[in-house]
Amino acid sequence: MPPMRRKGDLPEKVCAQCGRPFAWRKKWARVWDEVRYCSDRCRAEAKAGRGRTVGASAETRPTIARQG
Repeated sequence: MPPMRRKGDLPEKVCAQCGRPFAWRKKWARVWDEVRYCSDRCRAEAKAGRGRTVGASAETRPTIARQG
């Protein structure tokens, strides 16, 4: 049996939608090169064209006026 790996030793990527880092998962072993999103939610938001752009500054993001 191969030696155990620590989670910190696993490869990481940055989510194309939210910009958060995420680690390799066993279920992605065959398609790791194709994985772009950290979750189904990010994948769905990217498909719908919503969400923030990675690296966008606060000046370029739309602001929402609060009522109250």
